[in-house]
Amino acid sequence: MQALQHWFTLGRNALRDRPNLRHVCLVALIFGAIALTFSLHRYFTLYASYDQGIFNQVFWNNLHGRFFESSLSSSLSSAVKQDSQAAEVFYRRLGQHFTPALLLWLPVYALHAQAVTLVFLQVGLITAAGFVLYALARHHLSGPVSAWIVTGYYAANAVIGPTFSNFHDLCQIPLFFFTLLLAMEKRVWWLFWLMATFALLVREDQGIGLFGIGVYMVLSRRFPAQGLGLCTLSFLYVVACTNIFMPIFSPDISKRFMIERFGQYVGEDEASSIDILKAMLTQPWLLVWELINPPFATLKYLAGHWLPFAFVPALAPASWAITGFPLLKILLQQGESATSINIRYAITIVPGLCYGAILWWKQQGDRFAKPQFRRFWAGCMALSIVFSITSNPHRVFYFLIPDSVQPWVYVSLPEQWSHTGHVRHVLSQIPDDATISATTYLVPSLSSRRAIIRLPWIEIRGDDRQVKPADYLVADTWQLARYQVAFSKERGELREFVPLVDRLLQANRYGVQMVEDGVVLLQYNAPSDPAALAAWTQRRSELLPLIQAAPASS
Repeated sequence: MQALQHWFTLGRNALRDRPNLRHVCLVALIFGAIALTFSLHRYFTLYASYDQGIFNQVFWNNLHGRFFESSLSSSLSSAVKQDSQAAEVFYRRLGQHFTPALLLWLPVYALHAQAVTLVFLQVGLITAAGFVLYALARHHLSGPVSAWIVTGYYAANAVIGPTFSNFHDLCQIPLFFFTLLLAMEKRVWWLFWLMATFALLVREDQGIGLFGIGVYMVLSRRFPAQGLGLCTLSFLYVVACTNIFMPIFSPDISKRFMIERFGQYVGEDEASSIDILKAMLTQPWLLVWELINPPFATLKYLAGHWLPFAFVPALAPASWAITGFPLLKILLQQGESATSINIRYAITIVPGLCYGAILWWKQQGDRFAKPQFRRFWAGCMALSIVFSITSNPHRVFYFLIPDSVQPWVYVSLPEQWSHTGHVRHVLSQIPDDATISATTYLVPSLSSRRAIIRLPWIEIRGDDRQVKPADYLVADTWQLARYQVAFSKERGELREFVPLVDRLLQANRYGVQMVEDGVVLLQYNAPSDPAALAAWTQRRSELLPLIQAAPASS
């Protein structure tokens, strides 16, 4: 009888909540449809780049039983970048980032083992997290306030920007963290610890985010024992993962990634996470300086996070407790990209902001009834969406917004689609089992294979442990030429490619097989096609003035 009464109550509450559920479903549908449409367009018009290829190759190798191996990741290793060794097809990416949670989604990838599948996966995970957020909010709040918080989530620049990016492992975090917090509220501890485990396995640094949740659980005195256990587990995992597990696969965590992000604290060429932590604690003034400098960028970054929630998280103690440590990790890094709200790291801050806003509204629920505040909140969300669009995250709106105004860089939609057709035709000439070296924006389309690297590298170590030249080299000089006037990355690739082709042709190592709309294809140990060689000669004469020109500002 009690069970029937329980289900009756749930059903009655669901009927009462139907208008708010419709609101959430509609907003989620709009977000998912728009994000998927523009993300797919970005992918199919060749604006997805290197990281999309890395994750696709990792998934592809996982599917074939070669777990977490990636020649593209090997190209970023210290052995290649610092010691000039050849990239390896059997290199395991776990030495750079420890990401076993990707295996959870392998059955989804198996449905269509191509890089485009990861677009669907990323949009799906981030969209699905909004429904768990709604359930979490409804645990404390009325339906209307809960629906508005979910709308704020979908309107957040820190959600929109990372959704449009190349696939990244952090797209799993909102779903896992919201589920963990909901399990905590419901006191379903088996689910809580399962989500904590999944979150730790997303990436080696996500223990920092879990540590913040544990700190909240302790300081709020709601679940001190579980919070202390979560803090202990998270801290020990991060230390063990970065100092024991990851070095088993490669020394990259200490030789590259720690130094590139936190090298200003140690001043050495190699440092472990423990070395970095010690250096930070013994240099408090440097720590404070890095935290606030540059001040405008820091304030802008925080305001961008708070904006879609009407700045409520700035007033919520729970938000500060949960996001404090992940924010420290971001703000204490060096490099301009650290405080870019469109970069994937920003999405890890969102769950703590949402949860803090939920608890704040629990204490201030009557304020929502005031029309003035609802109008203010709606304006904040609209402004967040406008900022997200005008920032042109990851060039997703390249056909609407110029990539650069001074100097002018703009590619129209018909122009890019026409060029994409030529690119696809050239790439179709490359056998599926060939080894390849390609320019950045061609990598994702070619990455469902064992051996692929990025130009200007042309040699790769195969499964036989022998270093051999890539079978094919392919470069999109049209794309490089269009963007090099304003962007140093494209300018650098173009300046390396033309002399490289000159050397390879002169040594008779490669032959030009095709040149179509600026896309150049060369084959190892093959004679040049006469028509293709003539086309390359003409294309080379067009590129030489560009690479010889004075560097433009980036």
